Amino acid sequence: MQDKEELTTLVKVEARLNGEGFTEDFRIADGRLRSLNSDKSYGVEEVRIVNFFRFEGETDPDDMSILYAVECNDGTKGTISNSYGPMADAEVDEFLVEVENLGKKLNKTT
Repeated sequence: MQDKEELTTLVKVEARLNGEGFTEDFRIADGRLRSLNSDKSYGVEEVRIVNFFRFEGETDPDDMSILYAVECNDGTKGTISNSYGPMADAEVDEFLVEVENLGKKLNKTT
């Protein structure tokens, strides 16, 4: 585990996650998680949130973001980021909430 001080910026966390195999960059489009580097896309049932990291701007409270580390059912791992709070992208939030809720339902059945 790395020292908390080392994981205080988005860039540092992304670098660590890249080293752990989370190399794909994703966005949400048309209700699907889409790779920025290929033509792959995934529905909510094909994605699992592995971890997330929140960042707050030191001088501007509106400068808040969250970085998600996700893994897809074909083994593809990567990240997607979003603002949080009032500046959040609703489409990204909706998709990731569905992923999280589906994961909770699956955990109850096992």
